[in-house]
Amino acid sequence: MIKDWDDAYANSDHIENAASYPATWAVAAADFRNNMPATGRAILNVSYGYKDREKYDAFLPKDTAKGLVVFVHGGYWKAFDKSYWSHLAKGPLQQGWAVFMPNYTLAPDARLAEITRQMGPAIDRMASKMPGQPLHLVGHSAGGHLVSRMVCDESPLSPTTLASIRHVMSISGLHDLRPLRNTTMNNTLNIDADEAISESPALRNPAMPDGKPASVTCWVGAKERPEFIRQNDLLANIWTGLGAATQSIHAPAKHHFNVIDDLCDPQSDMTRCLLTGIIEDGE
Repeated sequence: MIKDWDDAYANSDHIENAASYPATWAVAAADFRNNMPATGRAILNVSYGYKDREKYDAFLPKDTAKGLVVFVHGGYWKAFDKSYWSHLAKGPLQQGWAVFMPNYTLAPDARLAEITRQMGPAIDRMASKMPGQPLHLVGHSAGGHLVSRMVCDESPLSPTTLASIRHVMSISGLHDLRPLRNTTMNNTLNIDADEAISESPALRNPAMPDGKPASVTCWVGAKERPEFIRQNDLLANIWTGLGAATQSIHAPAKHHFNVIDDLCDPQSDMTRCLLTGIIEDGE
């Protein structure tokens, strides 16, 4: 039985040199952006709405894009922005895919249901820039929750966008929000009982555009906190029983802060899985 819910969802306390990671991400992301504009393939701070954080960055491949990847960042819905993660576009870009990265309003300025509603038109807007192209969604931690929520029943996406999604990858995603109500971070998130149910992908059905759901990969570091591993496997297990094509991957030796690094590598298992959507036996 879990007695300390704050510890159960605390990543930094269980990762060596955890405090150094945000600065490292920011430097790597800035270096990547600084090199991209010279090629004319980075379009930064594009508005998708009227609020301050309703902007996205677009990174384009050298040739005609094979499709669009949208990456949604984490931070427990209350921290970070797109500027920390630009370098994670490297892998898909080198495989010929465009990568768009949106910001969203953070808690406590927005509740989770509001963030969900915000991400719908954001992804609609990004997808409209590449009509007819396959759309793959990937998110980390809170971002994993948001991309999974996009392919639930009552999705905030337009029917056209929803039907274009071929694969969703939730990396260390939070799929059942009810336990988070037991943490002190809920003083900021303000998740109530109804919202914990309505916004939890694991408590909803997968959307069925054209009669079949998108494939979903739940990917987690094998060295992550037990709650993140449980949350990862939960969605894959439940949605398999609801007709979705799912897999659950435990990446060896990876923890919550470095599990996303493989998106930088065009040949990594993570990047290849994200882009192909191939469902294989989980590790």
